[in-house]
Amino acid sequence: MLELEVNGRVHRVDVDPETPLLWVIREHLRLTGTKFGCGIGLCGCCTVHLDGRPERSCQVSAGEAAGRRIVTIEGLAPDHPVKAAWMEEQVPQCGYCQPGQMMQAAGLLAANPNPSEAEIVAAMDGNLCRCGTYPRILRAVRRAAAKGGER
Repeated sequence: MLELEVNGRVHRVDVDPETPLLWVIREHLRLTGTKFGCGIGLCGCCTVHLDGRPERSCQVSAGEAAGRRIVTIEGLAPDHPVKAAWMEEQVPQCGYCQPGQMMQAAGLLAANPNPSEAEIVAAMDGNLCRCGTYPRILRAVRRAAAKGGER
């Protein structure tokens, strides 16, 4: 039995400690905002925060996540500047990658509240969007930064 703190709430889950955190979040905790993309940590769809840093949940085992603070897209405050900027810039198209994109952006802004365009591009580089909404994503991250996006 593992104890996982997800979005400020402690959950006890009966899973093999080697189970990818992504599947525990989605299948056991029913927090389906975090998406499965590639399964090898290359697309960023499954990005969550572990102790405040963006991580690919498909590449972290549940056992490795135990004792760490996990935040999913559901745990990002509804009025978080990144979520607001995403709406204002009308970023989503199909929307599948957007939770991972927003978690990556929120992690960037928490670490660097005023990133340059190059820093935004570098931080978001590993998050893929098959719809090609990259210009809107860039504008949204800049907008969130201007609003104090580090919350």
